[in-house]
Amino acid sequence: MYLNCHTYYSLRFGTFSELDLLQLAKDCGVSKLVLTDINNTSACLNFIRKAPDYGITPLVGIDFRNGAKQLYVGIAKNNDGFHELNTFLSHHSHNSMELPEIAPPLENTFIVYPFEQLLQLRKKDFSENEYVGISLENLRRLPFSAYRNYKSKLVIQQPVTFRNKQDFNAHRLLRAIANNTLLSKLQKSEEGSYTDQMLPLNDLLKHYEDFPYIMENTKKLLSNCSIKFNFGASRVSQNQRVFSTSKEEDFKVLNELCKDKLAKRYPNPNDVVLARLNRELEVIKKMDFVSYFLINHDIVAYAKNEGYFHVGRGSGANSIVAYIIGITDVDPIELDLYFERFINPFRASPPDFDIDFSWRDRDDVTAYIFKRFPHTALLATYNTFKYRATIRELGKVFGLPKSDIDQLSDGHFLKSKMNEIHKLVLKYSSLIKGMPNHLSVHSAGILILDKPIHYYSATDLPPKGFPTVQFDMIIAEDAGIFKFDILGQRGLAKIKDAIEIVKENRPELPEIDITQIEKFKKDDKLNRLLSKGKAIGVYYVESPAMRGLMKKLRVQDYLSLVAASSVIRPGVSSSGMKTEFIRRHREPERRKDAHPVLAKIMPETYGVMVYQEDVLKVAHEFAGLDLGEADVLRRGMSGKFRSREEFKAVELKFRSNCKEKGYSDTVINEVWEQISSFAGYAFAKGHSASYAVESYQSLYLKCYFPLEFMVAVLNNGGGFYSSEHYIQEARMCGGTIHAPCINNSDLANCIKGRNIYLGFGYLKNLEKLLVQRLLTERQLYGSFKSLDDFIDRVAVSIEQLTILIRIGAFRFTQRSKPELLWQSKFKLNALGRRSVHPQLFKPKHRNFRLPVFDQGWVEDAYDEMELLGFPLCNYFDLIGVELNYEYRARDMCRFKNKDLLLYGILVNTRFNTTKHGKNMRLSTFIDYDGEYFDVVHFTDAVDKYPIHGRGVYYCYGLITEEFGHYSMKVIRTEKMPLKPDPRSREEPTYDDVFNLKSAKRKEIKS
Repeated sequence: MYLNCHTYYSLRFGTFSELDLLQLAKDCGVSKLVLTDINNTSACLNFIRKAPDYGITPLVGIDFRNGAKQLYVGIAKNNDGFHELNTFLSHHSHNSMELPEIAPPLENTFIVYPFEQLLQLRKKDFSENEYVGISLENLRRLPFSAYRNYKSKLVIQQPVTFRNKQDFNAHRLLRAIANNTLLSKLQKSEEGSYTDQMLPLNDLLKHYEDFPYIMENTKKLLSNCSIKFNFGASRVSQNQRVFSTSKEEDFKVLNELCKDKLAKRYPNPNDVVLARLNRELEVIKKMDFVSYFLINHDIVAYAKNEGYFHVGRGSGANSIVAYIIGITDVDPIELDLYFERFINPFRASPPDFDIDFSWRDRDDVTAYIFKRFPHTALLATYNTFKYRATIRELGKVFGLPKSDIDQLSDGHFLKSKMNEIHKLVLKYSSLIKGMPNHLSVHSAGILILDKPIHYYSATDLPPKGFPTVQFDMIIAEDAGIFKFDILGQRGLAKIKDAIEIVKENRPELPEIDITQIEKFKKDDKLNRLLSKGKAIGVYYVESPAMRGLMKKLRVQDYLSLVAASSVIRPGVSSSGMKTEFIRRHREPERRKDAHPVLAKIMPETYGVMVYQEDVLKVAHEFAGLDLGEADVLRRGMSGKFRSREEFKAVELKFRSNCKEKGYSDTVINEVWEQISSFAGYAFAKGHSASYAVESYQSLYLKCYFPLEFMVAVLNNGGGFYSSEHYIQEARMCGGTIHAPCINNSDLANCIKGRNIYLGFGYLKNLEKLLVQRLLTERQLYGSFKSLDDFIDRVAVSIEQLTILIRIGAFRFTQRSKPELLWQSKFKLNALGRRSVHPQLFKPKHRNFRLPVFDQGWVEDAYDEMELLGFPLCNYFDLIGVELNYEYRARDMCRFKNKDLLLYGILVNTRFNTTKHGKNMRLSTFIDYDGEYFDVVHFTDAVDKYPIHGRGVYYCYGLITEEFGHYSMKVIRTEKMPLKPDPRSREEPTYDDVFNLKSAKRKEIKS
């Protein structure tokens, strides 16, 4: 009897989940229930999936509103009706149109107009599918209304938004947040009614005893509605099932692709290759994944045709079919990739293909997908209310001063000093925390379906410009909707740009073939850079943690890098398996400590779980679970799925099987702890291998074309480190770094020989329009010859010209910055207002003879720090005190377990949380020679000796060693002071000079 129920997916309106709604309905004896969130269908699929568990028949619809004003409720008679409702809502959402006050004719839906709305509309004619909704509040008014005569059209419409007073209070707070207003100023029209609650069914019907026809109409409406989607074991794939004209034709196409491309990957295929290929094709056909492979191949083929680089990874990288037809570049035979991780007869979902493109190319690839396939949308994700952010929002709603909000948000408050408002803010922040705040776009997921998208969901049109469904990947998979992951990353853009830059800067060289992966793997120079951790700028292997791990593992080949790419992941690290893997890798005698069954299952990793498929192997071969159960275990280690009943059942069977096999409780618990601590974070081996391939491509460019590569890194937003550090790395590679120059620089960085000219883009306060005018003028009419020439040709304000002069953009004139500044001010003042149009005749410039002004490199450094954010000189040269350079980072090995003083430029710093919840800090520095060293501030030092941004630090501490990698445990750190800016002394200003006596001015004029 409840036709109008809301969950918290009625964003900033509803107050509880769809599961809470189902439990509430069960407690109230309700057997049929209609979920109608406000302009939203996010909860519908999960509501339908879970309703049978509560003994409830689910029905769905949409509560259509303009703002808070309810217009009508649409209830789907069937799946086609749900499709109609979604299409109608999406059309108005995409076009930012208000919804009409009268619903359009929708063949497969019922429309219920709330009584209050009809009183305003004075609607008299109703079509067969239209009804009048009467709530408990409206019953007393019905007998006095003209609608009392519409007996066949009256139904019960008791809205359900709250369970109790606390929900209603939370609702009012959410409405105040939504309207950005104080709670005391929230309009009643923006709120729901406190009576919008669910009563026990019998109590509800008692209120309508005098109106039996209303109850009968409502029952009839409900009995004419049903909705059906398949979930779990009964689900079938909703993805596009046919790529060409038929499934048979699809399989023929896939076979032909494999035959045509086999020789490129395997010039002389052996029996192992052919057997694996035939086995995969057979399983892919049997499991109806053929179109999935062909769609991914089509996307990659388009990208290749456009000259876009890509990396195919995910569990699909375990597939020889994917390798042969070019979706991935990882050879599963070479790496002995586990076939069952990629696909097995129990697996209902297709393998994952995460396809990376350059961040610049991704949008075009996405646009192609939307043009190429008819039923396409982006996947959504939910941005939820975070606790601290919610405290801030509620603090504003209650009108608290900023100081109180800051204290509450940071947790710096005494309970004894809190008033009632403070307590309410904290109470309701805890309640609202975790509720959906707004819908966003999944970082990578694209849906390519067999039926129209609106069959499953309404869609929004976010700034990306592509329709986006209103549900997330968890429920999507439950319904058999499997995403295609199309990602953008900067690493591929760096590779592509570096090749182009080499071509421009060194045209005499042959074209670079970046696909020679096998050659790169065997290059000793590349492997030496890895083992020494000298891979700054190289995708995925440049971070301090990865640099340290590669040194500990002595990574000197591709396979070791593949292992390192997965070992670095949080789960493997936190479980202790990383340390044990390193020990067994470095000390072969320790490998006998592995459990014999685990050592047999995972010989390559010495019985230690490193890759995601190790969970499958251990669950299947160690615990005796079938591959379907093992896959439930693997997927269940992350996110919401862990709490699912099927996951808990598999965990019980895992333990039970292990006991039957005779394993001790200690062994069972240890293995389970390893599985549960890392499976959700580890990579599939093929996934790690794909990353390693890209790392080798970047490493090749870094090794043989370091300057061009570093320019490409800088032009693509850097990476793990700051731009300043990559500039330092380019200098270490032999480059000469120049400040922006009006005759040599572009918006981005550019290189000429070994000279790297920083781009105008680093000058944050420089207007983009000025840069465009400058570059266009230079391109059309040649380089600028002088300051006068620049002023004549480019309309520029004194403020903008000052920025260019102070950064040294006119240094080619051989005049000092102070002189240029004076000249520019005199000249621009003399010229007055300038037109942006080209001048027919050049104005005559007056020249001024000025006193000699000195400006040294220290002043230049301060200008650079202000305008660029960093100096172009070495920070060590700027230090204003004498430093003791007796020892450097290379000497750390001589001071194991001893105290040492080092000076270093801060490169990177970050906080970590200890297992006791306390802060510690990890920092990386480079010494005077450019060598790295790592410093750890444990909890006793982290607050006592804070890090205050860029600069040179005095670092004194105990040198520790772990697997050949040395670091410092801080006893004391201190930032070294810089030389003062000489201009900080009192000097004559522009106004002082301009106001000289007339005679003096005449004297200096020429």
